[in-house]
Amino acid sequence: MADFLMPSLGADMDEGTVVEWLVKQGDVVHRGDIVVNVETQKGIIEVEIWDDGVIEEFLVAEGEIVPVGTPLARLGPVAGATVVEPATGEKPPAPVEVEVPVATRADAPGAAITPPVRHLAHELDVDVDRLAGTGPRGAITREDVRAAAAPASAPVGERVAVSPLARRRARELGVDLGVLHGSGPDGVIVESDVAAASAGPVELDSTPVLEPVEESPVPPHRETSDRNAEAAAKNAAMRQAIAKLMTRAKREIPHYYLGHQIDMGRALAWLEEENSRRPVAERVLPAVLLLKAAARAIRAVPEVNGFWMDDEFRPSEPVHLGVAISLRDGGLIAPAIHNADTLALPDLMSALRDLVKRTRSGRLRSSEMSDPTITVTNLGDQGVDAVYGVIYAPQVALVGFGKIVERPWAHDGMVGARPVVTVTLSADHRAGDGHTGGLYLAEIERLLQKPEEL
Repeated sequence: MADFLMPSLGADMDEGTVVEWLVKQGDVVHRGDIVVNVETQKGIIEVEIWDDGVIEEFLVAEGEIVPVGTPLARLGPVAGATVVEPATGEKPPAPVEVEVPVATRADAPGAAITPPVRHLAHELDVDVDRLAGTGPRGAITREDVRAAAAPASAPVGERVAVSPLARRRARELGVDLGVLHGSGPDGVIVESDVAAASAGPVELDSTPVLEPVEESPVPPHRETSDRNAEAAAKNAAMRQAIAKLMTRAKREIPHYYLGHQIDMGRALAWLEEENSRRPVAERVLPAVLLLKAAARAIRAVPEVNGFWMDDEFRPSEPVHLGVAISLRDGGLIAPAIHNADTLALPDLMSALRDLVKRTRSGRLRSSEMSDPTITVTNLGDQGVDAVYGVIYAPQVALVGFGKIVERPWAHDGMVGARPVVTVTLSADHRAGDGHTGGLYLAEIERLLQKPEEL
């Protein structure tokens, strides 16, 4: 038996709100399944579970705010998988293959489906019996369910996806769910959407009156104003979280800063040739070359990849590259691309597109928020020449890339205009010194001069 705890989804997170459970009591869950949506100051995050088992009991209800580390649910062993301790001197029994309980499968024979996917299908009114899964061994995935639901995007008044907490609040407040637009994962209407809508016009008392009462018209801008106020409140909460984290980082981390200019002529020429062989939709952006170089350089200089914890540097073998992504309503999140140094450029491009899309639609996963080992920020598309960032504790380094611009450059004994990018490093002086940082920037330059190695 084990407890599933409220995870830490960043150094700035002290507590979280359980928005919606995506599984029910008795469901079988497996490592990596998304089981609950948690709201932090940076938005709603899809939280994965890291143990196999059966949901025996929910310890925290939807809508409750609890500190990091609080037990959220209790897990029990999967039925039939109990290990019997052998008597002294006896040989342990041969391992027995346990059949996966039917709770993890759809009613249709052979259609494997996890509880979170089944829950999503229920919310989107999708009949899983009619779906053909595209996952391993024909398993039905979240993408299969979304694709099946897409043609039936509901007009006003038809069925919409609503969290149980939001549905209860809507009944209490008399809010029509059919006119709301959900801000939760996959467009699900969550409690905050209902709360914002309830600030609108209130139903008149039904007590009869002697003379007719003319209702005051609702200003047409009222609904827009309410949405703007809610967005402003969320942005203010995010700014407070960022302020807390950055203030702590600047106070506790002895930063040192390095900058270096790199000739991008060869890298861009190579990329142009590579892209000419690809369909337009599969072409790789120059920014992805920079990300890959930053990740690969860590193999030569691993001292910049890891965490400063308990007064010592703890290196990380995998390279989970945090990518700073700006949000449309303001604010910043830096989720991770896992094992970025091992991804081919097209795969890294796809991963980046997917991460940006899910970040801006509020569909990040807890693992992407909790385990970046080094962060990269790129402000080149904003016209910035160089950026010297603040380290995300407990990481020990942050890499910055500016705009690729033409500069006077000595090349092959001649001075001419060359495309140049400024790469910077903000690093923790407790974990290393300027020599280490210099080696890391030099390795990034070496890789960009041999882009075929990326």
